[in-house]
Amino acid sequence: MSRGTKARRYNDERKLNVKKVVAVIIAFLVIIMFFIGIRELLKEKPMTNEKVFSLAYYPVYQNEKWGVIDSKGNVTIEPTYNEMIIIPDNTKPVFICMENVDYSSGTYSSKVINEKNEQIFGEYEKVEALYNHDKNNNLWYEENVLRVQKNGKYGLINLEGKELLSSTYDNIEVIEGTKSVYVTTLNGKKGIVSNTGNVIIENKYNDITSLTNKYENGFIVKNDEGKFGVVNYDKTIALQEEYDEIKNIYGNSMYVVRQASIWRIVNTDKEAFLDNKFEDVKEINTENIIIKSNGKYGVVNIQGEEKVPTIYDDLSYAFSNYYIAKKQNTYGIITDDNETALDFNYKYIKYLSNAGILQAESTKLESELLDKDLKVKATGIISEINQDKNYIRIRKDGEYLYYNFKLEQKANTEILSTNTLFLSKKDGKYGYVNEKGIVVVDYIYEDATEQNKYGYVSVKKDGKWGSLDSKGKQVQNCTYSLDNSIIVDFIADWHLASDINANYYTK
Repeated sequence: MSRGTKARRYNDERKLNVKKVVAVIIAFLVIIMFFIGIRELLKEKPMTNEKVFSLAYYPVYQNEKWGVIDSKGNVTIEPTYNEMIIIPDNTKPVFICMENVDYSSGTYSSKVINEKNEQIFGEYEKVEALYNHDKNNNLWYEENVLRVQKNGKYGLINLEGKELLSSTYDNIEVIEGTKSVYVTTLNGKKGIVSNTGNVIIENKYNDITSLTNKYENGFIVKNDEGKFGVVNYDKTIALQEEYDEIKNIYGNSMYVVRQASIWRIVNTDKEAFLDNKFEDVKEINTENIIIKSNGKYGVVNIQGEEKVPTIYDDLSYAFSNYYIAKKQNTYGIITDDNETALDFNYKYIKYLSNAGILQAESTKLESELLDKDLKVKATGIISEINQDKNYIRIRKDGEYLYYNFKLEQKANTEILSTNTLFLSKKDGKYGYVNEKGIVVVDYIYEDATEQNKYGYVSVKKDGKWGSLDSKGKQVQNCTYSLDNSIIVDFIADWHLASDINANYYTK
């Protein structure tokens, strides 16, 4: 009995030891795997940020037909239309399709469809976007408003189809260069409405124009007797209708008017200044006025005292006491007492008022950016001035440099902080890094662009362009010759057309 008992105890102990060994091995492996996992988690990887890009819509042209894509490159409306599809607001799926176009008579019909190719706003005979442009030919569609026709009369709706202005007018037109207000015609008389349908001026005038490109400054109106006055945006009368002409100039509550063959400047209190002291007025800035006399420009104050003699070929106010002046086909900066503050060495000078920066183009076809102390802070070819994100991008010696509106140079990772890819250059070739500077796309391209707002980048190899997505994956092989394109941009495998002012994609 005792032997058997010992034998059984011996066998049990062997089994127990094997289990312990296996358990120790498993525990050891778990520990190893744990440390490997930790190391992998801590290890830098060339990964990009995850980002959700906004959805937008663009017209496309393919095989001589027009359609619509979204910003992911998906075809929303197949290219089957003969005329370009109008998208008044590319963040909203409202697509205006023109049909039955007769170019000889200028007539056409229209229908509006959504992203499901379903017709909307079908109760109207015609639906149109309101197209506008300024003197520099900057183009836009008026925001969140459409002109509609019903029973032969015109009204306004918004992009959701809500009626803003009933269809009772003979016509509704934009004011060239002025946003958000429109001239209405009713029974031969003109009025003004806002983009929300509010009536600003009743239909009682023979003609109406904006005083400046800012509707807040008021409107020049013409009555039945051919006399002109000014009505403010709040419907108050600034000038009675008693003038033979009023120029589209305003400043410091003063207006340039002609009465009985005499040009003068008047204010809302009917005080008159500078009677016949000029042949033209260009600008009014506080008490100083840029006048033209004998074909040349200078500056006088409201009392008529000369501050800058009329000796310049062109003159415009910049800021503080500085003026941009032109003489002998070159530009410089002068003060309001005619001292030269910046020598006349430039082909062109422009004041970027939103940034508080002077852009001066030299004879070398490069631009200099100057601060308000007239100090040059950056030079190169300006490729972008982004007023939404307050930065300027300059191309210099084949590289892109970034500056904020204080003209402080910044890395692209600072300026474009929401991007997932950042353009980088090494040994004369372009690639992309992530926000930590880790290479995501190798340096194999001869040219490339920063990421657009939909996540795509354009890359050039062997003289041809293609595209990558937000993670650096090739979407379109480098097969397109885009030498005639002012801007190279891709949405997936669709590239921006090379036409001037093009806002459509093709392939």
